[in-house]
Amino acid sequence: MNKKQERQQKILTFIRNNQKTSSSDILSFLKDEIERRTLQRDLNELFEKKFISQSGSGRGVVYFIDEKDKIFEKIDLKEYFDIPYLKREVRESFNFEILTILEDDIFTADEKQKLENLQKDFIKNFSKYDSQTLINKEFERIMIEFSWKSSAIEGNTYSLLGTEALIKNNVIGKGKTKEETQMILNHKDAFNEAIQNKERFRKLHCSDIEYVHSVLTKKIGISKNIRNGAVGITGTKYKPLDNSHQIKEVTQKMVDLINKKESFFEKAFLVLILIAYIQVFEDGNKRTSRMISNAILLAHNSMPLSYRIVDVEEYKKAVILFYEINNISYFKRIFIDQFEDAVNNYFK
Repeated sequence: MNKKQERQQKILTFIRNNQKTSSSDILSFLKDEIERRTLQRDLNELFEKKFISQSGSGRGVVYFIDEKDKIFEKIDLKEYFDIPYLKREVRESFNFEILTILEDDIFTADEKQKLENLQKDFIKNFSKYDSQTLINKEFERIMIEFSWKSSAIEGNTYSLLGTEALIKNNVIGKGKTKEETQMILNHKDAFNEAIQNKERFRKLHCSDIEYVHSVLTKKIGISKNIRNGAVGITGTKYKPLDNSHQIKEVTQKMVDLINKKESFFEKAFLVLILIAYIQVFEDGNKRTSRMISNAILLAHNSMPLSYRIVDVEEYKKAVILFYEINNISYFKRIFIDQFEDAVNNYFK
């Protein structure tokens, strides 16, 4: 964390602890650490990034953090996860307001610009591939790396080379379980389905979610129906809904929200976090969310994410952060970083 980030973290902490506070109050708190014009730049930047809200005008402007701001708030991950999960102050039940809160823009102006510039780079790179054979080979490479890393996030022990040998040559890894092997092959099938039926995912339906989940979980003993009972999640006090009617209802509302969004980046991001949060199924939710997120990107002629460079533990922490306090700041960073890596690594 650089000096600017440390300073802005102090500002956020002060505003959080002293709601409806003025710039003069913040300046007094920081004492000689900062000039007024630098503070104002920081406040403007934090407001633009949706970390804080403001009201009033002129010298009467006050700053505060409301429920909507909290989903974008900067979180010190080390400090947060240093607290044992049973002692963390969290929202333990499903937040029915979250779908309304997420109706607002997800990405800041800078984040949107970065994603749009990367999309332009991808289109430019892709246009140079005039051979369908070469295009298919590159998508196969993405599919292999996605199948490996998405499965690894679920605890699968196949290596990248082992995944490639399995997918290309049907070589089963030594000492690997049937479930691990099938998980990799299911990822391959689901990814290929998304490639071959791109138009299907331009508008999302609940049936699409159920179908992708059924492909990803075939032959590994996971129920394919929408969940109708309670489910626990390791490492968090968050407890998803346990009523099948409510699960179906919020899943449909999630689909409606995603279809209303104009930005396909927002569509892909929202499905990534919300399927896992709702826990639509007894198991296989996160892998389903990653696959449908990629299917949406593909449907809009964009680059799918392989997650090849994501740190598994950091990914899990980002998920838990959303479960417990509905904060998306860290997951947004992972999404943008993985999209940037994909554009810079494939179709080059």
